[in-house]
Amino acid sequence: MDNRDLSKFRSSCRAFLEQEARPFIAEWEKSGLVSRNFWRRAGESGLLGMGVSEQWGGRNRADYHYAAVLTEELIRAEMTAPVIIAHNDVIASYIDMHGTDEQRDRWLPGLCHGELIAAIAVTEPNGGSDSADLATLAVRQGQYYVVDGGKTFITNGINADLILTAVRTSGAERGQGISLLVIERDTGGLTRGDPMKKLGWHASDTASLHFSNCHVPVSNLIGKENIGNFYFMGGMPRERLSISTVAVATAELLLEKTLEYVKSRRAFGQPVGSFQYNRFRLADLDTEVKIARIYLNDAIDKFNRRELNVVEAAQIKLWTTELQVKVADCCMQLHGGVGYLRDTFIGKTWVNSRVQTIYGGTSEVLKEFISKSMGL
Repeated sequence: MDNRDLSKFRSSCRAFLEQEARPFIAEWEKSGLVSRNFWRRAGESGLLGMGVSEQWGGRNRADYHYAAVLTEELIRAEMTAPVIIAHNDVIASYIDMHGTDEQRDRWLPGLCHGELIAAIAVTEPNGGSDSADLATLAVRQGQYYVVDGGKTFITNGINADLILTAVRTSGAERGQGISLLVIERDTGGLTRGDPMKKLGWHASDTASLHFSNCHVPVSNLIGKENIGNFYFMGGMPRERLSISTVAVATAELLLEKTLEYVKSRRAFGQPVGSFQYNRFRLADLDTEVKIARIYLNDAIDKFNRRELNVVEAAQIKLWTTELQVKVADCCMQLHGGVGYLRDTFIGKTWVNSRVQTIYGGTSEVLKEFISKSMGL
């Protein structure tokens, strides 16, 4: 890792987001999606597909520290981070890693340049995000798969041009017979529900997708048929590391802004932060957030060495997201009434934080998984 280059990259991310994102965030949150012009500008600035080879329009920055810096700057700019993270993770974890050269030639340049927007569709209305138990079927007929079923809570669901979709291609036992198909925007039989009205992350366009007799070319199959769940297991550490990065960056920023507030806000003739209970509470939070940063940095180093396994990824996602919710709640309390205002940083971040323990594997699911890994 080149610290000087990383610092330069951070400065460029911050400058880009200050100019191209921050002035438009309110507009995007009102409309429920990020403008396509932003995507193109992000591509021009090298923020999309950073780990992809320059041959396909990327910047060949496979070191996850670059993705982490981008995430941290998205959080600092108060930008809706999931839309960018989902797009980049689809590129890095699936199409770039498991696609053919023909597929890379066909899709990666557009994805890296922001001309195409990506989504990943796993979660189903009746099955949650259990990738081993899917109802969406893809039956092969000649040179096409005929897809029927539905997905829900899909990030970039409205904007997406390419939807990496988990489908069942075999009646094999649980955990097998899953394949990954890229379903393109103009595919007949693909319809999108209305944008979902979420409590937070308002600029993240989230929708249900419906597939009815969709004819998807066999050439859109990613990797081999029936081993999609294996690919998911391989991509899971990055997905959960991404969510953990959001958690730690958000907790750090929450604490930073809260410390500023409690030093200036006065009650009963003294700063709010000077009361012993509040001092002790903030001391605990500061310690825990610093531990989270050390934990995250260790996980990033392991990921770069390809040593971060699915259990460790589950553990860091569980611990950091639960901490983020705790920090957000404590910081809101310390802000008092102003923290409950919808358009303040603290109010928005408190709401945005709550979903972190839900998507990417709920805390309860993660605890089940971790405990089983312990032989329990």
